[in-house]
Amino acid sequence: MTLFEIGDGKTCDLAPFDTIVIGASIRYGKHRPDVYRFIESKRAALDGKPSAFFSVNVVARKVGKDRPESNPYLQTFRRKTTWAPREVGVFAGKIDYLRYRFIDRQVIRLIMWLTNGPTDPKGCTDFTDWHAVEGFAQRISTLS
Repeated sequence: MTLFEIGDGKTCDLAPFDTIVIGASIRYGKHRPDVYRFIESKRAALDGKPSAFFSVNVVARKVGKDRPESNPYLQTFRRKTTWAPREVGVFAGKIDYLRYRFIDRQVIRLIMWLTNGPTDPKGCTDFTDWHAVEGFAQRISTLS
């Protein structure tokens, strides 16, 4: 397994890999533009190999928004790209207020307050459904 940060400006040759998995988190309501640029620049390799995509967004903590077909960020992702990975997953991730810069912490607290989420500025809440992550990993392992 090789991990690669797509936003660090390095080039990445996908040819040696059997399966490609791209993961992206939501920041201020969007996937980073680097994600879309990477996908479009590597479309030939992505289309020629088994591939998967997952999104991490705290909206997925809510029942009904915890599946790819019902998560608003995954739906936006699908509208913004024509890439069709074989597997798609969505996971809620965690909110760790102490790791955020002051302004980010305040914005996230406001969003959580509006959506009935945790707002303790010293709190850390992991919403990840680890069984769902494991199931996603199992499905990826059968792609090649």
